Amino acid sequence: MKRIARRLLSLSLALAMMAVMTACGTSGNGGNTAVTDDAVYDENGEPTGPAEAAEGEKIINIGVTDSLGGVNPFATDQTEINKYAMDLMFLPLMELDKDLNFQGMLADSITTDDNMHFIVHIDDEATWSDGTPVTAYDVEYSVLRYASPVVANSTLLLYAFEGTDDATGFVEEGATSMAGLTVLDDKTIQFSAKYPMALTTFQNSYGRYLHVLPKHVIEKFSESELTSNSWFNQPDVISGPYFLTGYDADHYISYTANTDYWKGAPKIDKLNFKIVDGSQIYAGLQSGEIDITQHTMTAIPQEDYESIEALKNVTVVYGSPVTNQSAFIQTANIPDERVRQALVYAIDRQQLVDQLLKGHGEVVDGFLSSASPFYDSTIEPLAYDPEKAKELLEEAGWDSTKVLRFYVNSGDNTFVNGVQVIAAQWAAVGINVEITTVDLATLMTVAGTTDYDIMAVQYTYAPVDPYPDVTWLLGGEGSWTGYYNEEVTGALEGTQQTSSVEEIKDFYSTVNRKMQEEAPMFSVYVISAQGAVSNRVAGAQPSVYGFLNDVHNWDVTQ
Repeated sequence: MKRIARRLLSLSLALAMMAVMTACGTSGNGGNTAVTDDAVYDENGEPTGPAEAAEGEKIINIGVTDSLGGVNPFATDQTEINKYAMDLMFLPLMELDKDLNFQGMLADSITTDDNMHFIVHIDDEATWSDGTPVTAYDVEYSVLRYASPVVANSTLLLYAFEGTDDATGFVEEGATSMAGLTVLDDKTIQFSAKYPMALTTFQNSYGRYLHVLPKHVIEKFSESELTSNSWFNQPDVISGPYFLTGYDADHYISYTANTDYWKGAPKIDKLNFKIVDGSQIYAGLQSGEIDITQHTMTAIPQEDYESIEALKNVTVVYGSPVTNQSAFIQTANIPDERVRQALVYAIDRQQLVDQLLKGHGEVVDGFLSSASPFYDSTIEPLAYDPEKAKELLEEAGWDSTKVLRFYVNSGDNTFVNGVQVIAAQWAAVGINVEITTVDLATLMTVAGTTDYDIMAVQYTYAPVDPYPDVTWLLGGEGSWTGYYNEEVTGALEGTQQTSSVEEIKDFYSTVNRKMQEEAPMFSVYVISAQGAVSNRVAGAQPSVYGFLNDVHNWDVTQ
């Protein structure tokens, strides 16, 4: 599962990157543009904006602050904006709803009896926009192409399934079958894993990220064409609620309704993602140019929160606390757990939530926030206790002249401000740190070494499936913490042996209690991000998960 962990590590951090960015990047199109006559052009004929509604048409504009990476499932990573952009055309098998329950999208069920074999049943009503039924053969063909060494997809890694190469996750070029895939009937396919996997891991890692493509269309392309064919810029056969009509990677993505959508024709005729700078969100909501924002695709600057709350034409919705401001301690450099615990006791974490986040967050110990079904409310966070911190340091024989190297993401303006408070509180108990702020790419390079003592970064642990991330982070030598504990490893493996929520919760409670006792990492705070929706929009609400699950039911009232 280590390879799955690495894949999800990149996704978690990409999500965190979007949560702290306040700009959308360069103003050019980055060489990634597909436009139609619906686009808005400047005097030089360059596309500058999304499609506009014709007379009598309904339109909704979603404001986002990250640029688009691409719309081809075979060639694009599945960070949030890319995933949502593709979800509108090609439904995933399942998706989480706002309450973190798995909701059927293309599939109506995914089941397992042994955590080794997973039965996926495609909804009997599911059809492509040309009227062709969606079948298990579409799933099989899509997976085989994702696993092709020619396509070399870098996101949907399939190492976990029988018939794929252990080192690459690929099958042979042009493969027509795979041991880990068995079509049981037109609507049912079985995935067979190489080792036990919790149902939630399969649902979250594959059910949510496998975009099934129409076999009867893409089988016309060679494997080498699947990553570059222009069909993917404007596909004419889809399973989702909206056809892509045009995009500019740094400015917009435009869609028009699939009136033959098998779950019901969308009420909104046109849908746009407007890609803007974070500082433009307030003005866009105020003017009505932006109708809705979402917590993980839209980084609203903290300083604008109160101004947006005061707008009369929008409703503010704070999201579930899922983005963790985590601090990782390199245990090879700070081997004494008493010193690591002292670092936690010395910080007034609730003060940081109240002052930096204006109360929109929480303090937890370990990896899981209250949003997770596996959260254990009996694990009370270590309280702010500088005297306890001093006692622990004295017991450990701490050298107060030592200076710890503390690396922080320069792109996280809120935390950069707060880190000065943390440094002062540590200094008050005799722990001195040298703060180095670097961009996220540099921070990730540093994280892969032992050339730091403490490193802080925003990290989103999937609430329903933290296993891959936690396994990686506590994986001993080579991981960010360098920490290894047999009891923790056993508990993590236990989460994959059962589908019982209560049993999984007990295993994660073991892990999080160890985090409290031995502190190879700690949570500074968990963020509840702000989202907003225009009062003219009906049936839509910002949510961390499940944002577009029922987009075909969105409407406008004015």
